[in-house]
Amino acid sequence: MSNVFLGQMGDYEIKQLKVFKTIVECGGFAAAETRLNISRSTISNHIANLESRLNLTLCKRGRGGFSLTQDGVVIYEKTNNLLDLLNEFRNTINNLAVSPSGQLRVSLSDTFSLDARCRFPEIIKGFCQDAPDVELVVNVEHMIDMERKVLNDLLDIAFIPYHRKLEGLDYFHLFTDESYLYCGRDHPLYRLPEEEMTLDLINSARLIHSGLKPHDDAYQQLFDMHITGSSYHYESRIAMALSGQYICFLPEEIAHPYVQAGDLKPIVMHNKHYSLGAAVISKRSAQPNRAKELFLKTIKSVHIDSVAMAPY
Repeated sequence: MSNVFLGQMGDYEIKQLKVFKTIVECGGFAAAETRLNISRSTISNHIANLESRLNLTLCKRGRGGFSLTQDGVVIYEKTNNLLDLLNEFRNTINNLAVSPSGQLRVSLSDTFSLDARCRFPEIIKGFCQDAPDVELVVNVEHMIDMERKVLNDLLDIAFIPYHRKLEGLDYFHLFTDESYLYCGRDHPLYRLPEEEMTLDLINSARLIHSGLKPHDDAYQQLFDMHITGSSYHYESRIAMALSGQYICFLPEEIAHPYVQAGDLKPIVMHNKHYSLGAAVISKRSAQPNRAKELFLKTIKSVHIDSVAMAPY
């Protein structure tokens, strides 16, 4: 590593470090353009200025692709530490304020944001009225990613379908989905009378599954089945079922409009079904976060009349 004599750092250097962090996480300058919403030439200028300021070469770019130098690996690690400390400081200050401010990071699983049972628009309305200065960052993500991010303080709150409870997380149960087996109108099972659908026939049909490790009830349903592919999101699973090539398990509520239209059909409902919970998760922490606490309070207020019980 070169000798580095770094004086006082300001907002501009922090901005350059954030650009550098994004480039590393995107895997290069080209991929970072969309995330940063700035041109590649501007990104290059930021990195060139940062390298000049630090008197270090942070990355290699060219025909061989993007890679970090040894110095770049160290600076990336220290950048993450610095930005985490800045966020922690910012959150502490915001939590001392009269009204919550700062940023609150929320993610939802597939379809939850518009699922009437979640009542997410009501939650947002109530929270924004009580905390107008909080910047909400809302995304749709994979359940496993959300669990990991909440535990690692990369997310504040997540709405997930769940089949397990992890140590360190708090759960607020929202509702329970009953999942049944469905086939599309072009699948051979669609027009087969129910009494002719043997388990051997069902278990030999190609099944598309969520790709998650199932809970015990679901595992018992899947154990003998012919799983030939995986797709986490309901939208893609439905499309594969509509192709007539696959059958799949879906929550009854999600499948309902397609059943009404005659595009999907539930099969062997008495034999093939399982329950799946839906919950809000947050990390147990001694560190105060007024925005998170208020958001959770708003969720519980909106769902105050709920009598939903967790299925496990």
